[in-house]
Amino acid sequence: MYYDPIFAKSFSRYERKRFGCCAVFLCLIVALVISSTFRPHLSFLSVIVDPVNFRFSINSAQDIFAIDATTVHGSDVEYLPMSISNDQNTLLGNDTSAIFRATAIKREKMEALCTNSNYCEIEGDIRVEANSSTIYVLKKYVETMSNNHNSINSWTIEPYPRKGTSHVKKWTIKLLGHNFIPKCTQNYTHPAILFSIGGFTGNYFHDFADLLFPLYSTSYRFRKDIHFLASDYKPWWTSKYKQILEKLTINDQVVDIDREISQVHCFNNIVVGLKFYKELALDPLLPNSPMGPSMHNFRQLIRQIYSLERETTITPRKRDNNYKKRRARLIILSRRKTRSILNEGEISRLARKLGYEVVLADAGVSTNMSEFARTVNSFDVLMGIHGAGLTNMVFLPDNAVLIQVVPFGPVDGFARRDFGNPCRGMNLKYLEYKIKVEESSLSKQYPNNHPILNDPNSYKEKGWDDIWSIYLNKQNVTIDLRRLKGTLVKALKLLRR
Repeated sequence: MYYDPIFAKSFSRYERKRFGCCAVFLCLIVALVISSTFRPHLSFLSVIVDPVNFRFSINSAQDIFAIDATTVHGSDVEYLPMSISNDQNTLLGNDTSAIFRATAIKREKMEALCTNSNYCEIEGDIRVEANSSTIYVLKKYVETMSNNHNSINSWTIEPYPRKGTSHVKKWTIKLLGHNFIPKCTQNYTHPAILFSIGGFTGNYFHDFADLLFPLYSTSYRFRKDIHFLASDYKPWWTSKYKQILEKLTINDQVVDIDREISQVHCFNNIVVGLKFYKELALDPLLPNSPMGPSMHNFRQLIRQIYSLERETTITPRKRDNNYKKRRARLIILSRRKTRSILNEGEISRLARKLGYEVVLADAGVSTNMSEFARTVNSFDVLMGIHGAGLTNMVFLPDNAVLIQVVPFGPVDGFARRDFGNPCRGMNLKYLEYKIKVEESSLSKQYPNNHPILNDPNSYKEKGWDDIWSIYLNKQNVTIDLRRLKGTLVKALKLLRR
């Protein structure tokens, strides 16, 4: 197109300039209208991925999106509608144009970590319903899912450290949406631990190994700001150990959760079950801190609770002329029904000749625990045959000696596991006296060629019931004094190191 000079001369220079500015302005308006019309179709995601198949992990989604409306503050937040895929492993984004344009988001943490069928840690909106023995956890990202109960996550927990024990109620943990969980009747600001007082409770050893020490190690990080919910509740048990329980929880009373059938207790954090590594021991791979949970700190707590005066046994000191005159104190625990030591009197006389001050003691069920704890704490050496009574070693002072008399038969492994191995964490010295066949009453009950006497290890394969009924429940011992003398002398040497 050629420039027309006649047309140009029809307008003044000023008019031609105004005409050009108007044309530019009109072009800008047209461009803006076009841009607005096609904007919804220009999402940046469509360039990167297929919007229908846009996937991300659940953990990533929780870090990016506020799934539940209750977690969003203000009206200027839009969030992506979510649905759960069939395999529960991924979340599907159904509308990629609704990516967040948020200025203020509060993200509430929701987590259920069930390491096994006996232990689970949960954080989030938690509701404990005793009527159904169910712990409900509000699952934030299932708000828009269909009412399909088959797609929920659930675990069955026996909140007792040992698997397969009797008299332990099973609890179900369910992750559900708002429409499926009961309303709270009681709300708590502090977390809770739910555990069972069933199983082997009532046996003194299991009281400490299965409940008291695990309860201490599990609750330690909460620094008493914790509620105890007890399933399979036994009032006599909580009464017996009331002084210990009071030191571990913010409340003086343990809640009998099974009886709270008309209540729904709500927490932000709950532990179901108790941490358990081995009998009276913590996992050595855990961080070791002087201020953290440990058997040493547990024993310090026990000393404080029962006013135990002695922290250590007699120890040699330089220029202490009276040290050699001090007599080591030996307490021998008696048993009456099974695994009795039949010659306790002779053992006492031998020990006195070696320089011990000796006391025979029988810790029955009716024994006052505080008084007996102080009695044990006053001794340097504790001796007894394998059984729950040896649990009293927790009251011994540091550097004391435990002498475990191990019955004849295939019981060495668990005898050492129950009482020998924990000694190191308690800062105790450990000695073992193994009963020989001629010292056992079984030698008078069976002929010499019987497998019970000449092949006891064969009974390991038959299971615990046979071992218990034969080698633990039907056996008494008469200790060889000549052999025992060496063990008692060794104990003295360990004390005077």
